[in-house]
Amino acid sequence: MLRALGSCFTNKYAEGYPPLREMGRSGRYYGGCGPSDLVENYCVEQWKKAFQTDYHCNVQPHSGTNANIAAYAAILDPGDRILAMDTSAGGHLSHGFSKSITGRIYQFRHYGLDENGFLDYEQLAQLADEVRPRLIVAGASSYSRAIDYTKIADIASGVNAWLMVDMAHVAGLVLTGYHPSPFGVADIITTTTHKTLRGPRGGMIFCKQSWAEKVDAAVFPGTQGGPAMNVIAAKAVAAEEAQEPEFKRYIYDVVLNSKSMARRFKQLGYDVVTGGTDNHLFLLDLTKLDMTGKLAQETLEAHGIIVNKNMIPNDKRGPVWTSGIRIGTPYMTTKGLSAMQFMDLADEIDDILTQKTIQRK
Repeated sequence: MLRALGSCFTNKYAEGYPPLREMGRSGRYYGGCGPSDLVENYCVEQWKKAFQTDYHCNVQPHSGTNANIAAYAAILDPGDRILAMDTSAGGHLSHGFSKSITGRIYQFRHYGLDENGFLDYEQLAQLADEVRPRLIVAGASSYSRAIDYTKIADIASGVNAWLMVDMAHVAGLVLTGYHPSPFGVADIITTTTHKTLRGPRGGMIFCKQSWAEKVDAAVFPGTQGGPAMNVIAAKAVAAEEAQEPEFKRYIYDVVLNSKSMARRFKQLGYDVVTGGTDNHLFLLDLTKLDMTGKLAQETLEAHGIIVNKNMIPNDKRGPVWTSGIRIGTPYMTTKGLSAMQFMDLADEIDDILTQKTIQRK
């Protein structure tokens, strides 16, 4: 994959798409794109095969945020109403955060979590009935439980809204069957190609065939110029790897390690948001330690352990300081850590944070 990223495709402009007669696509806006056409078509085919879907696939988005912006642009008009998860509940900035371009172009309303930190489907349904959005977005960047896409699709159908799923964090789990799939349920699906897909940094959009032309036009020329062909080549390699039996074992270990580490933190007396995890990450509530997430992040980084500060449900400290940290297991699982080693790492983190607390007092 790294060889593909550093290949001669780095130097090739390839604005446009491979020619596709049935969609009326004439092709690229530059010459010499024959090899680029082959690579992009192959990348699309491999990701459709990996997810076992007949959805249309666009592999050109440079990131998950780019994919989300293009998806909105494909089906909505500026000022349209959208319902999405609040950032304070685990939603992403591109889900209508006030300082994001998405929050400035569209009218977002946000749903949240119940008192136990679980997605509040009842509140979502009530808001949908009140707001009557044209689009409901399902998906999160810091939510540790499985999301019932079918239940949200039913809510969307009840108010005549489309459903978009941002599966950027759980895409690898969806591919391997360790998380419910949005395929066959959602109208449009966006994802990154890194995180749990373990590919290069980039994005993708899947959609029902009826949206294919609008999605492609929203990516190029709507929101992007030329594609990064070297990244698309690396995405193709990642798609091949995702179809190998080893990848399913990898995702199994990612989830096992996440559950094991979260369980160990609970044994150590920490409050784990929702009490555990169904996926590759979890949130620690540091309120009992009287420590901000920012301080915890900086303290652990000084010891060579990288986590990120993160808001917890009903966080009074806000996004700059936060009352929690988010811990994920994909990268260290790739490096070969076992469930027992993740539990040992939880002990090490506890030693560091509690020592810092003692020093502060």
